[in-house]
Amino acid sequence: MKYKRILLKLSGEALMGEREYGIDPKRLAEYSQEIKKMVDKGVEVALVIGGGNIFRGLAGASNGMDRVQGDQMGMLATIINGLALQGALEDAGMKTRLLTAIKMEEIAEPYIKRRAVRHLEKGRVVIFGGGTGNPYFTTDTAAVLRAIEIGADVILKGTRVDGVYTSDPEKNKDAVKFDEISFKDVMAKGLKVMDMTAFTLSEENKLPIIIFDMNKKGNLEKVISGENIGTKVDHPDNFRD
Repeated sequence: MKYKRILLKLSGEALMGEREYGIDPKRLAEYSQEIKKMVDKGVEVALVIGGGNIFRGLAGASNGMDRVQGDQMGMLATIINGLALQGALEDAGMKTRLLTAIKMEEIAEPYIKRRAVRHLEKGRVVIFGGGTGNPYFTTDTAAVLRAIEIGADVILKGTRVDGVYTSDPEKNKDAVKFDEISFKDVMAKGLKVMDMTAFTLSEENKLPIIIFDMNKKGNLEKVISGENIGTKVDHPDNFRD
């Protein structure tokens, strides 16, 4: 395996499967099997999941809700998703820990960096819930922050699109996919990878991001093995020869 410790970022919408909202148990089971292959190979896996399938703070704010309260509701949504994912992973035979940025000891452990690293070293899948614990920050930012703190080798952003394109491939059939692209070029071309706070944090800490289609069976294993799947965003010095 090319990567020993990874942080996998999933959107809340990814858990909907074919549904219009909520959580699809079938999709959870599919993801769990993909993750189990990595754990069985000795890869240390941490997860951050969004809450957009349940509630989006920004959407609430646009409809007149207080932004801070809306974001807090969104953080709780990520914890609901984390619990669902935890159950599915354990059903698949993995040991897990759910750590939250918002204290709720009856449900999950509070996030402590050293504790999270120790769980990973013991082979447990660690799920980070509650975002950063602060409003105005997305789960993308939470993913990059946690990845840096635990010393992850890479951030894997699992989406329904198989990489970064010159334009939206779902709207423009002539859009061209990048196999590799630098942080600087992503910003210069105005491409959407992550929100700017998360993206800048990743660049400053020289933490590569790989965007790939998580819904295609076997893709996660291929990415971690170093195969040319999706799009890698990194500093040019680290690109393949």
